[in-house]
Order: sequence, then structure tokens, then C-alpha cells
Amino acid sequence: MSGIVESVQAKAREVAKEDYDRAKALINDAAKSGSYLYPIKGIFYFLSHRSLWKPLLKKLAPIVTLSVGVVTGMFFFTYVPQLALMTFVNGPLAVLTTAVLVLNESSAVISFLSRNFVMQDALLDTFDGTLISRDATNLVSEGRELKSGRDPIQRLGKVLKNPFQRFSPKALIRYVMYLPLNFIPVVGTVAFIVLQGRSRGSTIHDRYFQLKRWSPNQKAEWLSKHTGPYLAFGVLATLLDMIPVASVFFSFTNAVGAALWAADIEHKETKMTDGTAPGLREAAKKAE
Repeated sequence: MSGIVESVQAKAREVAKEDYDRAKALINDAAKSGSYLYPIKGIFYFLSHRSLWKPLLKKLAPIVTLSVGVVTGMFFFTYVPQLALMTFVNGPLAVLTTAVLVLNESSAVISFLSRNFVMQDALLDTFDGTLISRDATNLVSEGRELKSGRDPIQRLGKVLKNPFQRFSPKALIRYVMYLPLNFIPVVGTVAFIVLQGRSRGSTIHDRYFQLKRWSPNQKAEWLSKHTGPYLAFGVLATLLDMIPVASVFFSFTNAVGAALWAADIEHKETKMTDGTAPGLREAAKKAE
């Protein structure tokens, strides 16, 4: 019996060490890439380039109305019932964890409605406009017609390729599946944000991959090789998106940050390009 227990303990230690080493490698990759800085860079770049405000300003009124209405409604109808339940699980922390839970729920509703019916074209224009402002015009021309001029947004013409899909049922199902993690004090909420960040990070460069004409296999290979950097970007972007009302603003700055990152990859100004897989380098050359 003691032999079985020792064997199980040894196996548990082995698994724990593997998970620790994997997490350490992801953190190291994220730190070296600096990807976690791009959502912040996106904020400052957006604020300092007034031309990039145009897509947001066109959608501002309906987006703010939608966000305020959703957050107010969610807190009015769902906060107290969920607080009563969370009190049994989290005790005094329930006030905070319930608020985080309601914000997460509100964020999901706002994302579902705005991305499907309000912001889709505006976010695409913001991403492409940022690439143009960073001298990646040739890349953008692969996905849309371009006009002459100096203003990056005014140069945007007809879209030839649209990478955005309607809100994925899988994303909604995954969100609902992970939502109960918030019932676990602190650790559960952190896990929820990380899982949401992982999902978010894997999609932030869909437009870039499309413009590069990468196949699904090439995209998967790149994401697999750079899991840590995309996870770090996704986590910070998720945290910003969870801020009520302001989440709309951060959706646009996150798009700017993603485009800045893509431009740096394109211009070989990030350490990630040093480790690009040979197949992806060849694909990139063919696309050019």
C-alpha cells in the first residue's frame, strides 16, 4: 500500500514539475517579447493620433448607450441574487467577487451585441489605419483598396477581405463553462481571466494573418510557437475590456496595440521574429 502511495506522490511531483516548467517557459517568452506592453502602447498611440479616433467617434453614441444600459441592467437585476449565493462561498470577499462576476457577465453581453451589430467595421478600420500609419501600406493593400492621401483612415477604401466572424457560439459556451470559476475566491477569478485572455490572445492577429495569406496550419504553428506572448497580450486586453463603459474605448486601443505589434513583427522590430519558424518565413516571403 505504501508503495502505491509513494508512486502516486512521485507521479504528482513529476506532473507538478512539468506544469511549473511549462508555466515558467510561457512567462519567460512573454517577458522577452514585451507583448504585454502593446495594449498600453495602443492607448498612448491612439490618444496621440487623432486620425485614428474617427472610427470610434462614428460609433460612440450607440456604443456608450449600449454599455451603460447593459451594465446598469445587469447590476440592478443580477447583483443581489448572485451576492447572496457568493456569500456562502466567498464570505466577506463576496462583495468584490460578485462585482467582478457581474462585470464579466456585462462584458460578455456588450461584446456579443457590439461586435456583431455595432463595432465590427470600426475595429477593422482602426487596425488597418494603424498599420498604414506604421508604414505597412503594402500589407494592408492585400486586404482592401487604398486611396491617396496622408490621413490613414481616409485612405481606407473598399474591404476586399474581412477576417471578422459573427460571435462564435463556441466562445459563448466556453465563457459560460468557465464562469463558475469565479465562485472560487481570488484564485478562481484569476484563472477565469487567464482562460479568457488565452482565448482572446489567439484571435487578436486574425487580420494580420489574413493579410499575410497564411494558411490555418501556418497560423496554428505561429501561435503554438508564441503561446506566452499572445497569452500575455490577451490577459491584459481582457482586463481592460472588463472595465464598464470604458471597455468600449479599450476595445479600440487594443486593436491599435495589436496592429502596432503586427507592424513590429512585420518590420522585424521584435524578438519574436528571430525565432520565426522556417515555414513561416518562406510563407511571408511568398506573400510579399
